[in-house]
Formats: sequence, C-alpha cells, structure tokens
Amino acid sequence: MSARRRRPSGGLAAVTGLGLLAGLLAAGCTSGPPTPQQPGAHPGAGAATPIAVRAGPGGGDVRAENAHAGYPGWRITSPGQRHEIEGYTDQASARPGTVVRLFVSTTAAWFRVQVLRFGWYGGMLARLVWTSAQIPGTRQQSAVVAAHGMVVAPWRPSLALPTVGWPPGSYLLRLDASSGAQRYVPLVIRSPSVAGRVVLVQPTTTYQAYNLWGGYDLYYGPRHRHAWRARVVSFDRPYQREDGAADFFAEEQPLVSYAERLGLPLAYLSSVDLDLDPHVLDGARAVVSEAHDEYWSPAMRAVLTHARDQGTNLAFFGANEIYRRIRLGSSPLGPDRIEVNYRNPREDPLYGIDNALVTANWPDPPAADPESWLTGQVYACASARAPLVVTDPRGWIWAGTGARPGVRLPGLIGKEFDTVDLSAPTPRPIQILARSPQTCGGRAVWSEVTYYVAASGAGVLNAGTEGWLCGLPTVAMVTNRCLTTFPPAAVVHVIERATRNILETFARGPSGRGHPATDFLTGQVSH
Repeated sequence: MSARRRRPSGGLAAVTGLGLLAGLLAAGCTSGPPTPQQPGAHPGAGAATPIAVRAGPGGGDVRAENAHAGYPGWRITSPGQRHEIEGYTDQASARPGTVVRLFVSTTAAWFRVQVLRFGWYGGMLARLVWTSAQIPGTRQQSAVVAAHGMVVAPWRPSLALPTVGWPPGSYLLRLDASSGAQRYVPLVIRSPSVAGRVVLVQPTTTYQAYNLWGGYDLYYGPRHRHAWRARVVSFDRPYQREDGAADFFAEEQPLVSYAERLGLPLAYLSSVDLDLDPHVLDGARAVVSEAHDEYWSPAMRAVLTHARDQGTNLAFFGANEIYRRIRLGSSPLGPDRIEVNYRNPREDPLYGIDNALVTANWPDPPAADPESWLTGQVYACASARAPLVVTDPRGWIWAGTGARPGVRLPGLIGKEFDTVDLSAPTPRPIQILARSPQTCGGRAVWSEVTYYVAASGAGVLNAGTEGWLCGLPTVAMVTNRCLTTFPPAAVVHVIERATRNILETFARGPSGRGHPATDFLTGQVSH
C-alpha cells in the first residue's frame, strides 16, 4: 500500500485523558524540539538503565560507537538538478571489510563520497566514517526499461568502497559533486553476528517497491498510470525519494537513532539478508521491523517465523507488514537484485506451477497465508491521521508513561493501520493495549496495538500504525513529515517511554517469561 505520508493537525491541547496532560506539564514537558543529550541519556528520566545482557561477538559496541563525535554537516543542502549526480551500490548490505562497488553518474567534473553512519552521537545523529578522494565525474548511460517495466541503470562502477573498520549500522553515502549538487545512497553494514542482540532490519525490499527512479515502480508507470506499473523492479538503479535515501528518514532513522541512544546491544541487517541466509537471525534476542515493511518473500517470512519459534521477540513498529508476497532473483551484479511482484496471481508465470512462489498478496489465494499468523493483526486501511487511544494502560509497555484509560495521542494513527480480525488466523491469547476508532471506506474499524506470546516464550508486539515513529523525538530532529509542528511533548513522553519499555524488555530475552499476554476477549493468560 502507499507509503506516502500526510501531515495531520494536532497540538498539545489535543492530548487528553484524566489528568495526563496536566501531570506531564507539571513534570516539565515542553512543546519544542528535544535537547541533544549525551549517549545513553534519556530525557525526563535521568540516565538510561544499562541493559544487563551479554551480546555475542561481532555486532559492535553501540555505547562506544556513540561516544565518537558526531558530524553536524551530514545533511543535504543542495539536491541539484535532475540527474546532476546520483548513484547506487552493488549490495544492499555488506559485512565490514568487504568491498562494495559504487556506481555514480554525474554531469559534474568530479565528485567526492562521504560515508555517514547514523546513530545518536550526542544528538548529532550521524558520524563521518570515511571520505573518498576526488573521483572524475562521468555521465553514464540512460536508464533502460526491460521486460515487465523493470528499470536498470546499466552503469560502470565508479569506485570501490573498502568498508574496513566500518562498524555495523545503517549508513548513507553522500555524493558531493563539484557543481555543488548532493545525493544520498543507502547502505547497511551488516553485523557478523546477531547473537544476544536486538536486530534492526532495514525494509529494503519495500524501499525498492516504491522506487520510481526511471519512471516505474510496483505501483505506477509512465504518466503515473497504475495499469502501466512494473511487475519487476531492480536494485541496479538509484533511489528517487528523499534525495536518494529511499524512505530512510521517514521509516528507519527515528528508531535507529533512538535505539542507539539507549545503548542497546544492536545488530543490523537488510530485509534482503533474510532471504539470502536461513540462519541470519540465529541467536537474536529480538528482531525489529522498523516501520512500513510490506514486501516479503516466503524465505524472509520463514526465517522470521523460525526465529520467533526459537524464542526471539518480534516488534513491528509500523503497519501493513508482510502484505505483498514477492520473490527475488539475480541480476548481473549478484543475488537478490531483482524483486518480482505481479500482484494479480494469474499474471504470474508460476501460477498453477509453483503457487507457493506466486506473487499475490499474502492473505489471498492461490497460497493464502495471512500475515496475522505472525504479526497478530491484518492490514485494515489507509485513512486520515487520527489519535492513538490507550485502552489498557495496565499493559507493561505503558509503565512509566503516565497513560490512563482513554488518553488520546494525536497524529499517531495512520496513514496506514492494522486491526485484529478474528475471522483471520490470530494467535491467542492476544492482548489489545490500545484501540483507536477509525473509518475505512465509510465503515467503522479499529486501529490496534497488540501483544501476544508464542509457545517459545517470545513476545510479539505490533504497533499497528505507520504513525508510531512520529512520537519519537528524533523525528523532529531530522524531518517533520509526520506532524505540522513538533510532536506535542506529552505525545513524545508516552511513545518514547513505551518504545523504551519494548526495546529494553525484548533485549533481555523471551518476554513471555515475565510479561504474559491477557486475551482481550476471554481474559485467558498466556503461560
């Protein structure tokens, strides 16, 4: 579904609920942007409590990394003209020390690459890890449109990135042309080991599904016609959105920066890694789907399900997750560089031959397997922004937030949201922690925050809304795509603390051991 976000209205006065607003204001909340703090500090709550877990080797020390000086000059100030400079890498993710080829096309005489790792860094949010020498500029071949609307940039490599000594994390490569134009290129430096760590998974396959570079994505083709959309998209091309960063700032960076601010033992992967390696999540304490994470192959879903069944907690901080079934294929640059999604199963050449790989929606035939089996909810609708309503403040995620029954947090529901639908396969018992009224095509429906415990003891938390990350303070520090003003301080307080509760609890191991789920209908408690 659409990942494009709209700006809802809402101010501090819209936060209501049995004295919560007055209590938060009395505690000193303000409506301005957050003040940068030292790594590990938690605003309004003193120093963050260190997580008493022992992470496996190879993932990097997040606290030590964030003690480095940040780089205030990481932002793009001059995107330049169309095709003035742009690029892509030959890998969505790479282990430290491996060579990554960078393909750049520019009309400028030369360019330079700045490698930026995103985290907390005392509120600077990024660190400059590596800078290239000046590279001669070349205007490369125009885009080629292949079968099924697949756009490819058939370029020659411009330089090799060494990645030696680059710590695991989410990166943007900033291309600076001699003409002054700038663009980003995303890259994950993946963790050699995820054992004992909270794994942040970049939704790379969803980024590519919405990539209109060259005139086609999985939604639209020329003249913005849906009927002419691509059925196959390639990673061998730049990203168009967010100055080349895909949807990094809207859907990934706020949670990355916040998790690093907490000093959690983190690991980093791209969603493509889940397709390539069936053991990539072995030993992880938790896996985090950061936001709009819609496009999943059967192998990706199988890896995540297996992790849950081995005791790995799962947190979905978005909505519309695991909705489109895809398959991945190789390009001349390597494996999993092509993404297929016909959507109409009868268009797919595998229909009736290998229905398990047919690229329909996950809930639909010919091999229907609704996402709710794993996430706890089904996709509901895309609608206007609305308040998130806390209905069960006794739930452990709300501890320390001050939330009371009926508190309304403006702007956090939507644009897309999920709901519990017991006519679909649903893990039980399932606890509803927030239930917010919405409308979808003129009918009333709920947007819900849910939690269930798998037989392994793993907890599965689904925020059920794309707007959850809009309540994190690092949204306002980078981009204000969620709200027309800075998020109201009371909203930030509740969502920030709830997010902290989820991440810190999940980092300690299977959450069901200390936090069973109470079914919203029967009162049954998981054991």
